[in-house]
Amino acid sequence: MITYSTENVKMPKIRRRDTSAWIKKVANAYGYEVGEIGYLFCDDEKILEVNREYLQHDYYTDIITFDYSEEDTINGDLVISLDTVKSNAELFHKTYEEELHRVIIHGILHLCGINDKGPGERELMEAAENYALSMRVES
Repeated sequence: MITYSTENVKMPKIRRRDTSAWIKKVANAYGYEVGEIGYLFCDDEKILEVNREYLQHDYYTDIITFDYSEEDTINGDLVISLDTVKSNAELFHKTYEEELHRVIIHGILHLCGINDKGPGERELMEAAENYALSMRVES
């Protein structure tokens, strides 16, 4: 089950049913089933609080992924700052919707085992994001 909630922000205008189907399609492409996935959309202050409390990082970010996956089933909590999504969309010359979907799937790709911190991993993640975005169909 995939759930969507908010704290300190309005729910973004995403088609939850389509987004959930897309997430499952991407996970399946990497050989995973979707278990319990919880999205929390929030503001910069909340994500900074989460980053400090759980990761001891003192900076803003677009997404934090907590991975509770077991074997071939992905499970996790994904915290997304809509403030940072908006500023990154402007920075990267993307629409807000494009950047939001990139971040939504970025966390799922982490749960599927794709990393972005080591040498060459950022490029692999970007390619995986582009592939996943190409699989998205809005009805």
